[in-house]
Amino acid sequence: MFTGFFYALRRHGLDVSLNEWLTLMEALRLGLHGSQLTDFYRLARCILARSEADFDRFDLAFAEYFHDVESVRELPEEFLNWLAEAAAQREIDKDAVDAQFGGGLNLEELKKMLAERLAEQTERHDSGSKWVGTGGISPFGHGGYNPAGIRIGGPGRHRSAVQVAAERDYRDFRQDAALELRQFQMAFRRLRNLTVKGEGPKDQLMLDETVQATCDSGGFLKLQFDRPRKNDVRLLLLFDSGGSMWSYSRLCSRLFHAVHEASHFKELKTYYFHNCVYDDLFTTTECSYRESEGTSGVLSKLNSSWKILFVGDGAMAPEELLRRGGSLDYYRTNQDPGIVWLRRFAEKSGHTAWLNPVPRERWDYTRGSHTIRTIQQEIPMFPLSIDGLDAALHHLMAPR
Repeated sequence: MFTGFFYALRRHGLDVSLNEWLTLMEALRLGLHGSQLTDFYRLARCILARSEADFDRFDLAFAEYFHDVESVRELPEEFLNWLAEAAAQREIDKDAVDAQFGGGLNLEELKKMLAERLAEQTERHDSGSKWVGTGGISPFGHGGYNPAGIRIGGPGRHRSAVQVAAERDYRDFRQDAALELRQFQMAFRRLRNLTVKGEGPKDQLMLDETVQATCDSGGFLKLQFDRPRKNDVRLLLLFDSGGSMWSYSRLCSRLFHAVHEASHFKELKTYYFHNCVYDDLFTTTECSYRESEGTSGVLSKLNSSWKILFVGDGAMAPEELLRRGGSLDYYRTNQDPGIVWLRRFAEKSGHTAWLNPVPRERWDYTRGSHTIRTIQQEIPMFPLSIDGLDAALHHLMAPR
């Protein structure tokens, strides 16, 4: 009966294997879903979504397939307001309450009674034994005591699974989503796993490897050690500023803040340019020559250990990239074409990459497609997405 759900997951890009699907069917046979839609939602997501990056696709498929399934109704907003503040709990004789309610109603009977209360109740109640309220012995509410009730309100309000799925709480976790500050920070945090291992004795305990080796040896403890990693990441970050890049200013600002908040760099330098790199690099986004450094001087301070990351849309007139004097600055003439300067950066370090905020599928026909293709011949280019940033960082850290 859930075959349609399987294909809905596939349509939304969730690569569910047959083994995972059969595992879900076995879990249903064992009754692990509790015969509740919300419990089934949690069970299925636990089995079929391999990481939080899949949660949004799972939710979209779930909401699409189960959209017309009747589930527990939401409490009216008026009830939620009544339950927002709990009254002080009075002294309760729990033995007496257990005798009154214990061993009585089952879940279906409680649900039926709750529906009746919701239809009849007209005002807030506290410290009672019947109505939906707080601080009493009623089976419905919170802040009191009842051995066989339904807690409503308080820190854990219930929502139906379809409504939970439709809210798309995990939109920002998707690997193809636009990057927010948190995604930038998480991506640069991975550099901790990419830093080089130092020389010297193997005196750092490797927990995961120790667990695996102990399991492999039938439970006999086998400690695994390795050389500690050292922070040896030097990053030069070059931002395109102004012009067509204003459309991506907020995105680039998030990247800038994430980089400067990261603690994984032995050395970090940031400069700006407009459209392409020429004789000068700027230290502020205004690209003022009063706040600039000669590009030759910046290059002379680099060596092959530096990682160089350009951020820009690569969109400009061909002559800006390919001709002497192509710079848009009326008062200055660049003696070397911009492509020559880009080539010098690529030759200075084999660890050079370009992040483009324009989606990859538009590179071949967007404004500046010719210059984008030309830049790609000199510097590997990646889209400024989660997957693209991850691929760019791995490219920067790959051994040469």
